[in-house]
Amino acid sequence: MNKKLFIFSAIAGILMGMHVSAQTQKNPLILKDRLQPLTEKNIFKTDDYFNWCSSIIKGEDGKYHLFYSRWPKKYTFLSWLTHSEVAHAIADNPSGPWEYKETVLKSRGPGHWDAITAHNPKIKKFGDTYYLYYISTNLGDKTYTDEELIETARVGYSHPNWKEHLRPNQRTGVAVAKSLNGPWTRMDQPLLEPSGPISTLTVNPAIAQGEDGKYYLIVKGDKPNDSGFTRNQAVAIADSPTGPFEIQSTAVIDDMDTEDMSVWYDHRRNRFYGIFHAHSFIGMIQSTDGINWSEATPFEIQKKRIPIVDGPALIPDRMERPFLYQEAGEPKVLSMAIKMGDEAYIVFVPVQQNPNRP
Repeated sequence: MNKKLFIFSAIAGILMGMHVSAQTQKNPLILKDRLQPLTEKNIFKTDDYFNWCSSIIKGEDGKYHLFYSRWPKKYTFLSWLTHSEVAHAIADNPSGPWEYKETVLKSRGPGHWDAITAHNPKIKKFGDTYYLYYISTNLGDKTYTDEELIETARVGYSHPNWKEHLRPNQRTGVAVAKSLNGPWTRMDQPLLEPSGPISTLTVNPAIAQGEDGKYYLIVKGDKPNDSGFTRNQAVAIADSPTGPFEIQSTAVIDDMDTEDMSVWYDHRRNRFYGIFHAHSFIGMIQSTDGINWSEATPFEIQKKRIPIVDGPALIPDRMERPFLYQEAGEPKVLSMAIKMGDEAYIVFVPVQQNPNRP
C-alpha cells in the first residue's frame, strides 16, 4: 500500500472511531433510570408450571409472541434439566398479560442430541425465517426410564446422572420455521462444541447479526482450568444463523461468574450490547466488533430489588435470564426470571420511552 494512502487510512479510521465514540457519549443507552414498577399484569405465573427463560418477538399478526421455558412443579424446580419444554404465549402488549398458546419443543427422546429437556429459548427472525435457539441434553448411550428422570430431578446436583451425563452433555441447537406458528424443523446436531474460553457445555444462547452481515452467538460454559465453579461467556461467529460457528479465543466475560446473556446490535450507536445476570444484579456490556467487550455505562442496570406499584418491592431469591425487548431500536420491556420460595415465574418490567429520542 502507498505510504501516504496508508497514513490517510489510519487517520480516517481513528477519526471514525472518535466519531462513533462521540455519538455514543452524546446519546448513550440508558436503561437503569427508565425501568418502571411492576403491576399484576406484568407477572406471568401459572399454577402447575414453573415459568422461566423469556424471549419476545412481534408477529405479523400485530400480536406479541413469547417463547419461554416451563416445567412441572410436581417434579421440583431442578426438573428444568429433565422435564423443561419450550412454550409459546401471546399478548397484546409486550409487558403482558400473557396467555399460553402451545408447547413447541419437547424432549425428542433416546437417539437424539436433544433427548432430554428443551430450555433457554431465544426467538429471532433473520430474513423471512424464524430461528428458535434452545438448549438440551442427553444421557449418552445409557438407557433410562421416566421414573429415573424424575428421581434425578428430585435428588438434583448430587445424582450421578446429573453430574456425569446431563450437565456436561448440554448443548445449544436451533429449530427453524417460516411462521411463528411452526412447524419447527430441528437440526440433527447441536450448533457448536465447547472450546477456547469455555469448557464442558454450551448453553444460554444469545445471537445478533452485525453490520458485517455475520452472526454473533454468545454461549456460556465452564471456565477452563478453574478450581472453583466459574462460568465464562464466549462468542462464536458464522456466516449463517445455523452455522457453522467458530468460537473466538477472547472471552466475552471471564473475570466474574455470570450467566444468561441477551445480545443485540444497536444501529444508532454502531455497537453490540449485551445484558446478563451476575447473581446480585443485571449488568450490561458493549462491543464495537462483537469480539472485544467492555463494561457499558452504567454497568449495573437492575439491582435484585424490583419495585411494585402499590406494594412492597419484590426481593427475589433468584433473578436471572434477562431479556430486553425493543421495537425500532427503542427498549420497551426488560423481562427476567424470578424465583421466590417454591414459585418461579417471569416478570416484564416496562421501560419508559426515552424522552431525549427525536
